Amino acid sequence: MEIKRRDCKVIKVGDCLIGGKNPVAIQSMTKTKTSDIDYTINQIKQLEEAGCQIVRLAVKDPADVKALKKIKSRTNLPLVADIHFSYRLAIAAIENGADKIRLNPGNIDKPQEIKTVIAALKTAKIPLRIGLNSGSVKDGFVKRRSMPDKLVAACMDYIKMIEKLKFTNLVISLKANNVLDTVEAYRKVAKLCPYPLHLGVTATGAPYNGIIKSSIALGSLLLEGIGDTIRVSLTDNPTEEVRVAKCILESLGLRCGGIQVISCPTCGRCELDLISIVKDLETKLSAEEYSQFAPPLKVAVMGCVVNGPGEAKEADLGVAFGKGGGILFSQGRIARKVLIKDCVQTLLREIKSRKVH
Repeated sequence: MEIKRRDCKVIKVGDCLIGGKNPVAIQSMTKTKTSDIDYTINQIKQLEEAGCQIVRLAVKDPADVKALKKIKSRTNLPLVADIHFSYRLAIAAIENGADKIRLNPGNIDKPQEIKTVIAALKTAKIPLRIGLNSGSVKDGFVKRRSMPDKLVAACMDYIKMIEKLKFTNLVISLKANNVLDTVEAYRKVAKLCPYPLHLGVTATGAPYNGIIKSSIALGSLLLEGIGDTIRVSLTDNPTEEVRVAKCILESLGLRCGGIQVISCPTCGRCELDLISIVKDLETKLSAEEYSQFAPPLKVAVMGCVVNGPGEAKEADLGVAFGKGGGILFSQGRIARKVLIKDCVQTLLREIKSRKVH
C-alpha cells in the first residue's frame, strides 16, 4: 500500500523543505531556558543526533532573543522561535536569525501587530507557523459546537487576515489534548487551506499515555496523507520524542533508512528470556552510530518455532530461537547457529556490516 500525500504548498525552513512530495519532517522542542546557551546547544545537538530535523525554542524575553543569535551560529538545525503574547519578541527573533516564527492566535491577534510581524517575515524571507492549541483558543469561538470547530474557525480567520497582507509562506498546526479532537480538526483544515500541516497532540501527559495518543492521532492522519511535519509531545527528554516520531514514520513506510526490530510477545513455548534480549538490542541500537542507519533494515528476534523461522526468513536479518539456541537468517537464508548469550552482539555485527557509508 502506498500512502497518497495531500497536495500542498512547499515551504522552506532553513535547509529543510516541507510540504508537497517532500518527506515528512521530524520536529521537537528544547526543554531548556533558551538563555542558557551552552545547555540549549547541547540539547539541540542531542536532538540532531537522534534524527530531529527542525527544532523549536521558547523565546519569552530579551535574554532568550539575545541567545538565539549565538545558538544559531553554533548549530546546524533550522531554529523555530516560539512566540507568545509579545509581537516585539517575534520581530527581535527574526532579526536574530530565526528560520521560522510560531505565533499563537490565542494571544497575538491585534491586526497592526500581526501586520508588523508579517512585514519583518517578508524582509527576512522566512515562514510563519500559525500554531493553535485547545488550551488557548480564543473565547470568541466558545459558542461553536466543538473544540475542532473552534480551532478551525480561529485558524481560518487568522489565515484570511494574513493572506490579505499578501503573505502565504505559512505552516499550520491545530493541536488538541485528545485524539478525536486533534484528528477532526486536522481533517477539516486540510480541506480548507493549501498550506503544510505540522501534526501533534498537545499536553499528552506522561510518556506512556503520550506515546499512545500521539501514535493513534498522527498515525491516523498520516495514513490519510495528511501531515508534513510531526512532533510527538511528551513529558520526557526530547530525544525520546524524536525516537517515537521515527518509529511512527518507519511503521508507515514514510521514512527511509532506520532499523525496525520485530519480536514476538513470548508465551509458554518460549525457552529463553527474549524480553531482556530485545530490550538490550534496542538500547544498543539507540546509540548514535545506529541513529541514521541506511539502508532500511528489518531485524527479527523470535522466541519459538511456531512463527519464528517464517518471520526471521522474511526479515533482512533474523534469529529464530528454539530450545538451547537459535538460527541466524540473512536475507531469507540460514547463515549459522547462534548461542543465546551471543545473540545481541551477533546481530549488532551483522547490522554494522550492512550499513552504507
